[in-house]
Amino acid sequence: MRKILLVGNPNVGKSAIFSRLTGARVTVANYPGTTVEFTQGYLQLKEEKFLVVDLPGTYTLEPLSKAEEVACSLLQEKNCLIINVVDATNLERNLNLTLQLLEKGLPIIVALNMWDDAQHRGIEIDVKKLEALLGVKVVPTCGLTGEGIKELLENLGDLKPPQPFHLETSKERWEKIGEIIKEVQVLHHRHHTFLEILSDLSVHPVWGLGAGLGIVYLAFKLIRFIGEGLIEKLFEPLFNNLWLPLMTDLSQFLGRKGFIHDILIGELIEGKIDLGVSFGLLTTGLFIPIAQVLPYIVSFYLILGLLEDWGYLPRLAVLVDNIMHRLGLHGYAILPMVLGLGCNVPGALATRLLVGRREKFIAVTLMAIAVPCMAQIAMITGLVGERGGQYLGIVFFTLIFLWFSLGRILNFFLKGESPELTLEIPPYRIPHPLAIVKKLAIRAQGFLGSALPYVLLGVLLVNILYQLKIIEVLAFLLSPLFKNLWGLPSETISALLVGFLRKDVAVGMLAPLNLTTKELIISSTILAIYFPCAATFMVIFKELGLKDTFKSILIMLITTVVVGTALNLILPPIP
Repeated sequence: MRKILLVGNPNVGKSAIFSRLTGARVTVANYPGTTVEFTQGYLQLKEEKFLVVDLPGTYTLEPLSKAEEVACSLLQEKNCLIINVVDATNLERNLNLTLQLLEKGLPIIVALNMWDDAQHRGIEIDVKKLEALLGVKVVPTCGLTGEGIKELLENLGDLKPPQPFHLETSKERWEKIGEIIKEVQVLHHRHHTFLEILSDLSVHPVWGLGAGLGIVYLAFKLIRFIGEGLIEKLFEPLFNNLWLPLMTDLSQFLGRKGFIHDILIGELIEGKIDLGVSFGLLTTGLFIPIAQVLPYIVSFYLILGLLEDWGYLPRLAVLVDNIMHRLGLHGYAILPMVLGLGCNVPGALATRLLVGRREKFIAVTLMAIAVPCMAQIAMITGLVGERGGQYLGIVFFTLIFLWFSLGRILNFFLKGESPELTLEIPPYRIPHPLAIVKKLAIRAQGFLGSALPYVLLGVLLVNILYQLKIIEVLAFLLSPLFKNLWGLPSETISALLVGFLRKDVAVGMLAPLNLTTKELIISSTILAIYFPCAATFMVIFKELGLKDTFKSILIMLITTVVVGTALNLILPPIP
């Protein structure tokens, strides 16, 4: 089966065109990083079936990063057709890669993407003249609306290797690009648009930082507002009105007690099932991830998708670059941190965008310790927040302080330098509703697919350990640590056990323990930092390897002991 390779710079809309060609599910975002691992799908073109591969974005065929190495290695394969996706609003920069492809004599067709955006910006391109100068077919396209896709497909099956360009040096190539631009492109005078004014302000060293703080604050206010609305108006009523009666009938059928009943239904609270507390496989095991966590996941990824497709995240990376360098990172590392707020798994995966092993180690360790996922944030907010906003503030202030101070410590002790930030800032664009909805559906489905099995496994495991009295033994053995250093009752050991599987469920397990507010603050903070959940742990192991994973886990455990002890000593008794 022949391959069709989509090749282009980052942020040119390759993933959108890929989705149009294959219909496959793919995340569409306008910041570098969504296609570090290439995506593939299938296209039926007349009588032939092709494997379509969306390559990582690259600026050159002389790779400077892992993403570019992947793209260049796939281009070495024979008998491939190439769609070179070019940003029509930035033709000069994109043609550098196009000419390199032509120099190799590869069979390509140029998709002049974001054609609508170029017209809005007053950029006029003579397509026919560009075709003549390049010697290959050029098709104006818009990946989000589908404009030009049909013409692209009609010309794809007849691709032949072009006459290769013979350019000896990089200087000669850029001279050739300059000649082409003069021939084919005309810029019409126009005033700055509102989006361009916003773009300038958002990277301003003073106004941009204030705007960034405001955007992050509003984003999380919206996330909480949408999440709470979904819980109160939709998910909780569905569970209470439809699922709870079924579970009550099942409880009656199982005799309201016994091993099987306690595993499936859990403990009856005053003779009734409490979906949030009973801790049965079919009660709390389903209620917490679906009714209390999924709404926040949906709201988080909705807002994140808007910020991604708007084009704000690369600007945030530029704004925080100086701060991140103090932690041994550069501004690009803020992207894994932001993703980690939704789920630590994609956050850990996104660290592969970072060039050096030192950077990756620091970023992964900081994220695992001090960046709780949205599911965990939701549970901490609901549990600690009901005692008072100031107590919730203590938990999150501790995590922020820990993130910064631990980063400074790691930067001091781990020898090496942080590379400079080389990040393209795309123009602001109005997000496409269908793309936002599509990403939201993919991510929500991914959360359920990765989270729900671990939640159910964790509930099942803890219930079995309770039944076999193993929890009591562990509580006895670890009680000196819990009581003397952290001031916590030994009952919290069960929450720590579940935390390895799902931290949000572990936080929920603190609810029925009748902890004091001080104990709740300490235990919530410890659960946030002490160890990554199983899914994140596996990704960290894959990214760092055995030796560095062991070092990272050791740092987490030491940090947990120190922070828990410090909070116990600093905080006054709070009932």
